[in-house]
Amino acid sequence: MTGSPTGRAPLPVPVLDIGGTHVTAALVDPAASRVLPSTVVRTRLRSDAEADVVLDAVAAAALALPAGHGPRWGVAMPGPFDYATGVGRFEGMGKFESLSGVDVGAGLRARLAGRAERLCFLNDADAFALGEYRSGAAAGHDRVVCLTLGTGVGSSFLSRGRPVHSGPLVPPSGHVHRLTVHGRPLEDTVSRRGLRAHYAALRGAGAVGGAGALVEAGAEAPTRPATGSGADDALLPDVREIAARAGKGEAAAGEAFRYAFDALGRALAPWTDRFEATAVIIGGSVARSWGLIHPALTAGLASAGGRRVPVLPARRPEEAPLLGAAHWAREAGDAP
Repeated sequence: MTGSPTGRAPLPVPVLDIGGTHVTAALVDPAASRVLPSTVVRTRLRSDAEADVVLDAVAAAALALPAGHGPRWGVAMPGPFDYATGVGRFEGMGKFESLSGVDVGAGLRARLAGRAERLCFLNDADAFALGEYRSGAAAGHDRVVCLTLGTGVGSSFLSRGRPVHSGPLVPPSGHVHRLTVHGRPLEDTVSRRGLRAHYAALRGAGAVGGAGALVEAGAEAPTRPATGSGADDALLPDVREIAARAGKGEAAAGEAFRYAFDALGRALAPWTDRFEATAVIIGGSVARSWGLIHPALTAGLASAGGRRVPVLPARRPEEAPLLGAAHWAREAGDAP
């Protein structure tokens, strides 16, 4: 559905970007490939709430959009999720547990009171990648890897603007978070919990006094404490605060970032080579600490000895998931 059969301007595309703490609804002008700013609705969402509470909150944001939009909705959703059927698969994930086995598509269509002919679900990292490919930093790259850095690592491998989820050129399901580094699952190191725990371990090892007290570049980090298990974790500074401390020259904070994103580069390097990616695009909340992430990630990628690939910040980090969801609804809406 690339244009209007009547020759008139295409209707705005309604989109939803569902995250662990917020849901964003908006209308996208497909002709200009831009989000209509006056339509953006962003509300808090409790991923630990009962299914009806979650669906009611998402639907409330959707219903706050003005009428007069197209009948297909693009819906960016974190995994694990059955995007073809619209059913949640979140069991054991610590978020959206109540949606596991729930037909999210049917639940939302019923709540949207005839305003949705079809809901076209896609992975939130794929939505981000498609948005950057259409009108952002990934534009012009036939083969590109896009990462979203937040509580964990989201990823999308795009070939000519289409997500690749299978085959020998990408990790399992196209998901970087399934990789290992230094003998451990990647997200033990590259995640909110991993970075905070490593920072705490460095502080405990006396790494505050300067770079000389830190592990050497490329060396294994000290053993990290378990996270998420009590008051000690609650007392740890969050990623934003650790980044601020690194910016002020605190050695432990700087090393926590260096180690995490060097590790990400090492894990990713074989796959950027196999995929023959011409760029790696970085988005997500943690990407705001670009001065800490970029040199470490670039060094990690180079350490594998493969061909050099540029690492670029997202050009439209906030809008990209919405733009990608709109594109999916118009061009690849193969969902219930």
